[in-house]
Amino acid sequence: MVIRSDLDGITAAQARRALEGLPRAGDYEVVIKPLRYRSSPHLAARCEFEERRIVLQVPIPFRPFKEPVVYAARRKRGHGIRFSWASESVSFRLRREVLRFLYCHEWMHWYLHEELGKRSAAETACDRFALRNFRRPRVSIADADAALRRRPRAAARP
Repeated sequence: MVIRSDLDGITAAQARRALEGLPRAGDYEVVIKPLRYRSSPHLAARCEFEERRIVLQVPIPFRPFKEPVVYAARRKRGHGIRFSWASESVSFRLRREVLRFLYCHEWMHWYLHEELGKRSAAETACDRFALRNFRRPRVSIADADAALRRRPRAAARP
């Protein structure tokens, strides 16, 4: 995987180690960039299909922060389109956690578009995949397929 870092304090080798164990996004380049914010750090990334590039933005200056992650939606009864959203507040204490979460999220967009040939705008599925897997040492395509099914992960058997 080709990784380039435009962020002071994170080299391409450090980013490669941080993303170790996560699935590869084919021949896409991964670019690490700074995210300058006004009031508080937040998550930002994008998958640029035409340029074959995944851009991950790390908040600068970095300080630990919490971010709400919406991982499911259920339609409410009645007229109109209304949803009940399921979310979880996630603490990001390290830049490594931010990189892994953002990469998992954007990799899922890549997987939907490039591998499955589907529309890539499935934000809750991408957040569900990232939320379940960014702290795991090894992640596979089976984990991505499980996130698409919207069912809870099966408990590990002893």
